[in-house]
Amino acid sequence: MRKSHPIRRFVLAGAATVSGIVLLLSLKPATDPASAQAAGGAAPPVAASPQGGAQAAGSGTVTGDAARTQYGAVQVRLTVAGGKITKAEAVQAPKGGQSDQVTANAVPKLNQAAVATQSADIDAVSGATYTSAGYKQSLQSAIDKANAAAGAGQGSGSQGSGGQGPGEQGSGSGAAQARTVTGAVSQTQYGPVQVRVTVSGGKITKAEAVKAPSGGQSTTVTANAVPKLNQAAVAAGSADIDAVSGATYTSAGYKESLQSALDQAGG
Repeated sequence: MRKSHPIRRFVLAGAATVSGIVLLLSLKPATDPASAQAAGGAAPPVAASPQGGAQAAGSGTVTGDAARTQYGAVQVRLTVAGGKITKAEAVQAPKGGQSDQVTANAVPKLNQAAVATQSADIDAVSGATYTSAGYKQSLQSAIDKANAAAGAGQGSGSQGSGGQGPGEQGSGSGAAQARTVTGAVSQTQYGPVQVRVTVSGGKITKAEAVKAPSGGQSTTVTANAVPKLNQAAVAAGSADIDAVSGATYTSAGYKESLQSALDQAGG
């Protein structure tokens, strides 16, 4: 048998080594994670917390607290840009059985009303009293959070809102002379009433009830009376307003808390 020449064996071994190296290089990934990211594979942006407030400039998305109703929870989320509500949507609403039809009819109307009025002072949708009341409550919570976040971002030092107690808040909307004041809680036979007013140039520019009787018939009475009382307070510029028919106790409590707020604003 013919012997292999030592030099030939060396050459063959070297060729095998080179082939192995080439094979390994061909298996190396073309890009590493860093270069993939630079090429457009960046990680998706972190979603904003559903309970977060609007951004410091008065823009962003904010979700109000869930309001419990007889037929289920209602929770509203707002999109705010430049200090204005550009979109309102219900992320929770009553469902199941007849509630599906009521929600499908009422929620779009409530969403439109919130954007149109730029406040929680919206009319209840006929046939959806409980859903409307819950929507307004969660909407007000979202607006409070947006205002608080905007005020904090501007260094206004505004206090927390939501009807927790009387006090003055920074406007958070840019008007230097505008301020928001919350009156003391007025206890009535059917529940507490608390009014918050925005005053600019010595005049009431906005009035709203941050607390009002709710539950059973009281929800219907509140949904009917409070918008009228709010409008009357702005129109009169004082607490000298007429009671709403069928809402004597709520009207009396409203006027008492309204006067408390005006006393603070005047002081």
